[in-house]
Amino acid sequence: MTDLIIRFLAGGVVVSVFAMIGDVLRPKSFAGLFSAAPSVALATLTLTIHKEGKPYAAHEAASMLLASIAFIVYAAAASYVLRRWRISALVTTIVTMPIWAGISLALWALTGGRL
Repeated sequence: MTDLIIRFLAGGVVVSVFAMIGDVLRPKSFAGLFSAAPSVALATLTLTIHKEGKPYAAHEAASMLLASIAFIVYAAAASYVLRRWRISALVTTIVTMPIWAGISLALWALTGGRL
């Protein structure tokens, strides 16, 4: 029951704060980034600290940072493909998804498989 309360409070507060930040930013398509992923990540880290402790949460946060680097490269590649060849977003997503996976695995390997 405690997990549910913490999840509700952390998730609700963090989502609300990021939604307010997103409401202030322009363009609105960019602002949407601030209402989803960061709030979920912070709520997850809050629960992880509560359940597993700070060292484990630090490990998880480092993993999230590496995955976000891979996501930035993936997003840039998807944007390039969409602009260059003007194919559908679904096809672009499917075709470029291995970029995200490949870079994530490469970064994981560079850290010695510890993250």
